[in-house]
Amino acid sequence: MAIDKQLVLTYLYLLIYILLSSGVILYNKWVLSPKYFNFPLPITLTMIHMGFLGLVAFLLIRVFKVVKPVKMTFEIYLTCVVPISAFFCSSLWFGNTAYLFISVAFIQMPLVLPVATFVMAVICGTDKLKCDILLNMLLVSVGVVVSSYGEIHFNVVGTIYQVTGIFAEALRLVLTQVLLQKKGLTLNPITSLYYIAPCSFLFLFIPWYLLEMPGMEISQIQLNFWIFLSNALCALALNFSIFLVIGRTGAVTIRVAGVLKDWILIALSTVVFPESTITQLNIIGYGIALCGVVMYNYLKVKDVRASQPPSDSDSDRNAKLQDLKMEKSSDLYVRDDTINKKIGDEEAPLLPPSRFSPSSRSA
Repeated sequence: MAIDKQLVLTYLYLLIYILLSSGVILYNKWVLSPKYFNFPLPITLTMIHMGFLGLVAFLLIRVFKVVKPVKMTFEIYLTCVVPISAFFCSSLWFGNTAYLFISVAFIQMPLVLPVATFVMAVICGTDKLKCDILLNMLLVSVGVVVSSYGEIHFNVVGTIYQVTGIFAEALRLVLTQVLLQKKGLTLNPITSLYYIAPCSFLFLFIPWYLLEMPGMEISQIQLNFWIFLSNALCALALNFSIFLVIGRTGAVTIRVAGVLKDWILIALSTVVFPESTITQLNIIGYGIALCGVVMYNYLKVKDVRASQPPSDSDSDRNAKLQDLKMEKSSDLYVRDDTINKKIGDEEAPLLPPSRFSPSSRSA
């Protein structure tokens, strides 16, 4: 039986994406945790990522000219890039800070991002309050409550940081849709990093100067160049992997991959971090939320297919990209599903979200 090489390549790219997305989240948790690498400075770590990703994007666009820059006016930058960057770096900051207090498994379990995004979209007028979507959101919310109730190491502070980061990410997604689509601006992952990473770095400098710098003593902090370089390279590789996945898969495949990634990440987190304990209520709650997420994804994919022509147009490609992003760790790429991504994923922040959906995050 002949093997379809293109199909094998597609699944290989999906596997790389899932592994990198999970790896970035676990790596960030390991670096930040006082029990392991002991670098409890989430803002500093996020700034390292932003600086590195911005530098690489600059080299690719301005020096090696691998990607052409877009026409960016000062007015567009001020009214679009700046506010989106503010919410983007906030989501990464709060999401990474949550790793200091709660487990990776618990962070991945409560699929709050689709609910938050839907609420923000309805408030901003970019989505309509439909009965079927509302029921799905209620189902997800019930699952979140059950999962939270069953969490052994539940931490109020960590949960507040996580939820705050999720709503910041939801606002970023809605702003991307409202502001960038209004301006008719479309950015690919590299140009997105080129414009947003430096701006995010500057935004993060203020809370870093006020909150982390006063207590920093270089002699007491483990500074390991290779650890931070490899961590930033993982975030960069995650962004590039999305390039490969976008051109070969559709919205449905990406959403399924996001759900699979969540399960893999939860399982891996219990191995990498033995202190993470998954209870029966955690699993039941996640299962309930997952049912709502699956139905939500189905309805959104159905809407996308109904509103788009059969050809793989630019708008369809943007929908795929946004599907890869709601996933979060302080990294710039994140899917609608993850693209729903969880807090903390460093995935492309300026990709216009044509459709919102649930499921993950990393950096």
